[in-house]
Amino acid sequence: MEQNPQSQLKLLVTRGKEQGYLTYAEVNDHLPEDIVDSDQIEDIIQMINDMGIQVMEEAPDADDLMLAENTADEDAAEAAAQVLSSVESEIGRTTDPVRMYMREMGTVELLTREGEIDIAKRIEDGINQVQCSVAEYPEAITYLLEQYDRVEAEEARLSDLITGFVDPNAEEDLAPTATHVGSELSQEDLDDDEDEDEEDGDDDSADDDNSIDPELAREKFAELRAQYVVTRDTIKAKGRSHAAAQEEILKLSEVFKQFRLVPKQFDYLVNSMRVMMDRVRTQERLIMKLCVEQCKMPKKNFITLFTGNETSDTWFNAAIAMNKPWSEKLHDVSEEVHRALQKLQQIEEETGLTIEQVKDINRRMSIGEAKARRAKKEMVEANLRLVISIAKKYTNRGLQFLDLIQEGNIGLMKAVDKFEYRRGYKFSTYATWWIRQAITRSIADQARTIRIPVHMIETINKLNRISRQMLQEMGREPTPEELAERMLMPEDKIRKVLKIAKEPISMETPIGDDEDSHLGDFIEDTTLELPLDSATTESLRAATHDVLAGLTA
Repeated sequence: MEQNPQSQLKLLVTRGKEQGYLTYAEVNDHLPEDIVDSDQIEDIIQMINDMGIQVMEEAPDADDLMLAENTADEDAAEAAAQVLSSVESEIGRTTDPVRMYMREMGTVELLTREGEIDIAKRIEDGINQVQCSVAEYPEAITYLLEQYDRVEAEEARLSDLITGFVDPNAEEDLAPTATHVGSELSQEDLDDDEDEDEEDGDDDSADDDNSIDPELAREKFAELRAQYVVTRDTIKAKGRSHAAAQEEILKLSEVFKQFRLVPKQFDYLVNSMRVMMDRVRTQERLIMKLCVEQCKMPKKNFITLFTGNETSDTWFNAAIAMNKPWSEKLHDVSEEVHRALQKLQQIEEETGLTIEQVKDINRRMSIGEAKARRAKKEMVEANLRLVISIAKKYTNRGLQFLDLIQEGNIGLMKAVDKFEYRRGYKFSTYATWWIRQAITRSIADQARTIRIPVHMIETINKLNRISRQMLQEMGREPTPEELAERMLMPEDKIRKVLKIAKEPISMETPIGDDEDSHLGDFIEDTTLELPLDSATTESLRAATHDVLAGLTA
């Protein structure tokens, strides 16, 4: 087994510390193949010498070795680390994006089942934190209940609103295994007939195995509605900061967390909260610009007075009453500041929240999003090798290898979004379907010059597979009639599929070894007159002209 560059250099340093010296031959034998530049070799030898290891032409006598002093083990280890990092940086210099991608991918350790579950839980925690934050935004619950009312009125589908529910009391099959996820794929995962990949359903079919129970949905939404009413009434009666109101808000968050919203709906709720926060920031920036930049009010004073009094004009009146050089200038912007404060008050009325509460909800939502995003990034990076191993099976299909990797990565990210660790299966098993689906769909959409619909691609692949089977059985190519009988399809449709399946060929395709002629040179142009017809017409014209010239009046 071939050792990597770091292992070879570590072995070299270890041998040098044991012997007290190294020969140039030993250094040469242990250097990575990538290092061929003389300057790099000299730098490495110099660093080895600096560690107290002498590099010599040949092995020294025992007496000479007695005079050599060895550095402490800790110092040697530290120096070795410096050598290795320096050499690694020299080796790693490249401008090839593919090599850079592969090298960076190789630095990420593969996940065990235990590590995989840990990341999945972090993703879930981040999403739950976002969902709990959104639950405190009254408009979000109102919107969700309104959408469910549309479902009950048969104006919308339940599957367009939620994908299911999370049972907090469900038993988790989380027994960790020693298997490295993504390191090896089973035969079932990768050795299936590649043509069958095209026959998979639409992307959302992977989630249709667990259809939503309408009765369960009715119960859950009724529970959400009831808790929302109780929470709203408690806040109106006692105020949001009251302990009883906080307890009801927590209960509402727990109920809301059980809903697995469709990404489109979830994004809508998050974006509506983000838009509200953007409106707040716009007005606050305007007020600060008027006071700090235009009136030259010290920023420290502005922050002290404004924070906590965002919708009140008491801070503004207090600033004017300070009788500072900038206080007089505040009179000039009074009308614009009060207009901005009114807009902030309007936001409070719309949301039923104070500006401080809107900021707090947005802050917790942003933290949850960042947590989920980081965990998803880790899961994706740890499974990039899985994409490579699957993409290799689809080369020479019309797309370049890098394009296949890119499309596979898109499928991998979808798999991370939809993965449910509680079901007990490995992530690689689940992600394989999504990666294949993304790659095969991209091949169907982009590989051909003339795009063929996906359903027709599936029919072509099925026809090719059956045609190969019949060729093996009969020893000859099957006729369209035989294919129609085997596939239970009309013969005219079989002929149509066979015609569509033909790949377009460029008229600029070179012909012959010299490549001095092209395919288009040998295609007849029916719009031009043939040379024989042209000569015949010309002869007839000349003969007619001679005859007519011989006629007398």
